[in-house]
Amino acid sequence: MNKRLLYYSITVAMAGFLFGFDTVVISGANLPIKELWNTSGWFHGTFIMSMALWGTVIGALVAGIPTDKFGRKNTLIGIGILYFISAIGSGLAQDPYSFSFFRFIGGLGVGISSIAAPTYISEISNPKNRGTLGSLYQFNIVFGILIAYLSNYLLEGVGGDNDWRWMLGVEAIPALVYTILVLGVPKSPRWLYLHQNKADEALKVLVKTSSVEAADITLKDMKNDQERSKGSSTQLFSRKYSFPLTLAFLIAFFNQLSGINFILYYAPEILEKAGFGTEDSLFSAIAIGLVNLVFTLLGVYLIDRTGRKNLMYIGSIGYIISLTMVSYLFLSDSAAISKLVFILMFIASHAIGQGAVIWVFISEIFPNKVRAYGQAWGSGTHWVFAALVTLFGSVLLDVLQPWMLFSIFAGLMGLQLLFVHFMMPETKGKSLEEIEASFKDR
Repeated sequence: MNKRLLYYSITVAMAGFLFGFDTVVISGANLPIKELWNTSGWFHGTFIMSMALWGTVIGALVAGIPTDKFGRKNTLIGIGILYFISAIGSGLAQDPYSFSFFRFIGGLGVGISSIAAPTYISEISNPKNRGTLGSLYQFNIVFGILIAYLSNYLLEGVGGDNDWRWMLGVEAIPALVYTILVLGVPKSPRWLYLHQNKADEALKVLVKTSSVEAADITLKDMKNDQERSKGSSTQLFSRKYSFPLTLAFLIAFFNQLSGINFILYYAPEILEKAGFGTEDSLFSAIAIGLVNLVFTLLGVYLIDRTGRKNLMYIGSIGYIISLTMVSYLFLSDSAAISKLVFILMFIASHAIGQGAVIWVFISEIFPNKVRAYGQAWGSGTHWVFAALVTLFGSVLLDVLQPWMLFSIFAGLMGLQLLFVHFMMPETKGKSLEEIEASFKDR
C-alpha cells in the first residue's frame, strides 16, 4: 500500500479516536456528577448524558454543508478545534448547564467527524483497500473508547472529588495533536475535481497516493461519472437515490437498536447491576474496550477479504446469541462473571460486524455528487437513535429490569439479520463509480 495514502488515512482516522474518547469518557464521570449536582434521572439523562449526543445529531445533519462548501480537509481541522474547546470547558464547568453546553460542543465535533472523515478516506483510497482504510476510522473509535475507559480508571481518585474533571479535560491533549497533524494532509481529489473543477490539483493528489497509471484511470472514471450524471438531480431526497437512502437508514437504525451505545455509555452502572463493585465495574469496562479493539482489528483485516455482507452475517448471529444469553442470565440472577462473558461476546459481535462495516458502507453507497449529504443522512439517523437510547437509558435502567432491555435488543437483531440477507448489497472490490452505476436499476 502507498505509504502516503496510509499516513493520510491514519491521520484523518484519528478523528475517530477523539470521537470514541469523547463519547465514552462521560461513563467515568456519570455517577460522580449525578451525586455532585443531585440531579433527577430525567435531568441527568436529558442534559448530562445525552446533550453531547444531541450535539452529535445536529453536527451530523448539517455536516454535509461545510464538508462540501469548505472541503473535507478544512472541515476536519474545525473538528479538532471543537474537541479541544469541549474538553477544556467540560473539565472546568461549575454547574450542570455549562457542563451540558461544552459537552454539546464536543458532540458537534463527533457528528461532523462521522461524515467528513469517512468521506475523505473513501475518496482518497481505491477499491482494493477502501474497506481496510475506511475501517481505520472505526478502529480509532474503539481505540479511543479503550483509552477513555483506561484513562478513567487511572484517574479515579486523582484530585479527590474532582477526578471527573481530569477525566474529561485530558482529551484536550490528543485534540491538539490531531489538529496539528491534519494540517498536513492534502485535499480530497474527488472534492477538488467535482466541487472545485480543479482536475490538475486532483491528479497531483492521486499521484501522491497511487501510481501514475492508477491516478490517470481514477481521474478518467471521475470524468466519465461526471458526464453520466450531468443534468441529474442534486437533491438527495429524490426517487433516484431512494435505494441508498433506505440502506443507510436501516444499517444506522439497527446499529443503535442493538444497544451498543446503551452498553458503552452505561457500562459501569450495568456492570454494578450485574454484581460487580464500583471499582470492579470500572476495571471490567476496560475489558469491554479491549475486546472491542481486538475484534475491530479482526474486522479491519477481513473487510476487504470476506466483504461487508459476510461480516454483517457474523455480527448479526453473534448479537442474537449474546443478547439472548445476557437477558437469560439477568433473569436467572446468575454469577456476575457469566454476564460479563456474554456482554463481551456482544461487544465482539458488534466490533467485527456493524462496527467494522457501518462507516465504510455508508461512505460507499452514495454517488459522488451527493456523497457528503448522503453520509450526513446515514450518520444523522445513527445519532438520532443513539441520542434517544441514551436519553431514555438512565430512566429505563430505573424502570425496567435489565433482562427485559436485553431481550428487546435481541429481537431487533433478528430483524437486522433479515435486512442483511434480503436487502444489503456487497460493495467489496468495486470503485465508487461502479457502485453508483450498479444502483441505477434499483
